[in-house]
Amino acid sequence: MTTTTTTVPVTSAVGTSYTRVEGRDKVTGAARYAGDVPFAELAHGWLVLSTIARGRIRSVESDAVREMPGVLTVLQNGNAPRVDGNYLGMLGRPDPIVEVFQHDRVPFVGWPVALVVAETSEQAREAAEALVVHYEEEPHDVAFSSAHPDTYTPDGDGTLVEKGDLAAELAASVHVVDEEYTTPEEHHSSMEPHAATARWDNGRLEIVDSNQGSTWVAQELAKLFSLDPASVRVRSEHIGGAFGSKGVRVHQILAVMAATALDRPVRVVMTRRQMFSLVGYRSPTAQRVRLGADTDGRLRALDHQAHCLTSTVHEFVEGSAGFARPMYASDAHRSVNRVVRLDVPTPTFMRAPGEAPGSFAVESALDELAERCGMDPIALRARNEPDVGPVSGLPFGSRNLLACFEEGARRFGWADRDPSPGRRREGRWLLGTGTAAATFPVIAAPSTAAVTAEADGTFTVRITASDVGTGARTALTLLAAEALDVARERVHVRIGDSDFGPAAISGGSMGTRSWGWAVTAAARDLREQLALGGDVPPQGVTVRSDTSAAVGALAQKERHSFGAQFAEVAVDVTTGEVRVRRMLGVFAAGRIVNPLTARSQFIGGMIWGLSMALHEEAIRDQVTGGHVGADLAGYHFAANADVPLIEADWVDDPDADDPVGIKGIGEIGIVGAAAAVANAVWHATGVRHRHLPIRPDRVLSAGAPAEGDGDA
Repeated sequence: MTTTTTTVPVTSAVGTSYTRVEGRDKVTGAARYAGDVPFAELAHGWLVLSTIARGRIRSVESDAVREMPGVLTVLQNGNAPRVDGNYLGMLGRPDPIVEVFQHDRVPFVGWPVALVVAETSEQAREAAEALVVHYEEEPHDVAFSSAHPDTYTPDGDGTLVEKGDLAAELAASVHVVDEEYTTPEEHHSSMEPHAATARWDNGRLEIVDSNQGSTWVAQELAKLFSLDPASVRVRSEHIGGAFGSKGVRVHQILAVMAATALDRPVRVVMTRRQMFSLVGYRSPTAQRVRLGADTDGRLRALDHQAHCLTSTVHEFVEGSAGFARPMYASDAHRSVNRVVRLDVPTPTFMRAPGEAPGSFAVESALDELAERCGMDPIALRARNEPDVGPVSGLPFGSRNLLACFEEGARRFGWADRDPSPGRRREGRWLLGTGTAAATFPVIAAPSTAAVTAEADGTFTVRITASDVGTGARTALTLLAAEALDVARERVHVRIGDSDFGPAAISGGSMGTRSWGWAVTAAARDLREQLALGGDVPPQGVTVRSDTSAAVGALAQKERHSFGAQFAEVAVDVTTGEVRVRRMLGVFAAGRIVNPLTARSQFIGGMIWGLSMALHEEAIRDQVTGGHVGADLAGYHFAANADVPLIEADWVDDPDADDPVGIKGIGEIGIVGAAAAVANAVWHATGVRHRHLPIRPDRVLSAGAPAEGDGDA
């Protein structure tokens, strides 16, 4: 895989490429992840999950298992410590799965029914696999479709948005697209499984965890176990991927329960198969998109109806219909998310939640509209570029989408493209190119940070940030060095400890923006204090910041990152295989702190979009209600051999009214990527694929130009 290199004038630490400050530790094994940290007298818990999709636990035959070698206890409904899930957390009411072992109901396959704790993980696993559980099984329903009779429109802001007379504008349109697009269930599958160790230390609960926000997890555990928040400490120094899945999950709760019952440290690590049912996933979607346009391609109507599923015990909405709201001007607009409750685990946030599947539907439909209007797909998007938020009417902080398309088209060679499909061929391969737009909202959350000037001339930054692999630790080092006006080698950043105080989670591309704001504020104040003179005492000089007021004072605007995705594919007409030959993404994403890790984030998202387009698809057995192939052999994703030449770059994207300038880049790389690939497959074959993934069997069944058709 090859990437481009952008030359950036060296004016400060920020904006210059640096390798990760913890990189050597990670490649040499010195960096310790949640499952690596040693503890004296450590015991190990192994989860036992339900094998039915709906019903009750009749009995758990644990007596024989308790006599097995090394087994310390078996926690289940009836003997587990009590928890109270009746509270409002950071995300509202928690998923009732946090009230684990509090009742005998089973709402889906993979619901936790017991935890076996033993001296070693091998003993715990053997005993857990020997545990016999009896159920009263009830009929279940796991069949998702937009026509499900129990579909409903949920309450809440942004669920249904309407503007203008949709029916009238559709009727008056010369060109109309009215199609359904679907995406399957998809899973995070981060490299590092979910792991947590709990112990009591002098009356204080300490958790070593892998999460996206240590303060978040500490606060939720305090509420669940009715503890003083000050008596709970959560540490999460290194995280091997998260993508929305590493929040409050049952493994932390069960580790606390077991540590409480045994009065010794207990570690619970999920297996890959267990992660498929316990840490959330992206809901499948069925999306109907209707576009109406005049002869010149100007949109009169945009209608986006998105359906997703959720569990019977908790509501989570995959907000796919939100994608188009900031994107295109139209006289009439309607976007709505609808939900189906099924006997399945609760979905959750997954990289670019809503925008990733939503962009596939809308950007595919835009490509179809361009074909019907006889317009270039980029020209169609430019024709419908809004001056203000199409629905909100708010001004944009900055909007450089067209600059992304202009630069991307130049570098990709878009002007040389023959718009007619099925015209380019190399032997048995049909070639095509496609494009799509990307966007993701810019979010900031209040955060606190502390910066200390040490007596030895170095500086220590403490903030409850979470580096899930994005390079956030390095970015914060650079931001602090710039604000302090010192060499980056003099700055040491400590993160992932709830004792450092409240801070934003790593999610929604808000992390570096929110943490960087707090770190910069504290560092600037410290620099001013040091400028007054005087020696630094042995204990150092510390300044603390809190951005709550500043975040609350932000002017109301449409703040988004934008991007243009380009893809070239080759389609084998004999096997139906689709190969992506090259991809290019050009983004407008505010101030780029570290070009090296930023480019990695963009490219990582684009690769995931390629994987979404061609590979990823979790299948449920309608009879059992469980997954077919809940592992990385049965759940296919793009491997190295599937990844072609990928280039990612960005255009200048200043926002004079934004005090931070950082927009966040973790999510936007995946947005629009699958649509660009799908649009390229249409250009290669002349056949539209509205259902992901674009598998070989779907290509073959859809048909393609016969041998001899098109140009060589």
